[in-house]
Amino acid sequence: MGSATKDVNGNFAADKKFVVVFVLGGPGSGKGTQCANIVQHFGFTHLSAGDLLRAEIKSGSENGTMIQNMIKEGKIVPSEVTIKLLQQAMLESGNDKFLIDGFPRNEENRAAFEHVTKIEPEFVLFFDCSEEEMEQRLLSRNQGRVDDNIETIRKRFRVFVESSIPVIEYYKAKGKVSKIDAGKSVDEVFEDVKAIFSPYSAQAA
Repeated sequence: MGSATKDVNGNFAADKKFVVVFVLGGPGSGKGTQCANIVQHFGFTHLSAGDLLRAEIKSGSENGTMIQNMIKEGKIVPSEVTIKLLQQAMLESGNDKFLIDGFPRNEENRAAFEHVTKIEPEFVLFFDCSEEEMEQRLLSRNQGRVDDNIETIRKRFRVFVESSIPVIEYYKAKGKVSKIDAGKSVDEVFEDVKAIFSPYSAQAA
């Protein structure tokens, strides 16, 4: 694996070709499970925007404290902050194939990501699942998650639809959306995922 270098502006060097797939789907659509399968079978590195932000907060860095305060105040963390964490994780991983999960959350995120990284995603993997199905799944796995009550769940659905659907529409117009029926069983969904990712198999890399 060639190590990625940065040019003087801190951008990714042109000699490194990154394959980026945005993974989008509502809460409970099964993204996490399928991302783990893709990592295992196709050699991608899975980056979750939420996990990176949480890890930064945990690190106790100045940046982490700033992020924590914004979240406490109910503010949205600026796109640039999340993108920097994603860039850093990409460079440090040594890999060149990435699943970026839970980002971009909205049009502004999307435009900022392409502007800052100069990377356009290969495609968007969209886990399409009915709200009824997602609601059932979230309620049944409610054990550790205090926020998974009906009202909160429905609010999360609304936020997803309002914010993320425009991103999906943008890439659909470019022919870059692979939509998956996420209402099926885990194994059936992975069969569909495999068909989409077969050109990116670890052997082909």
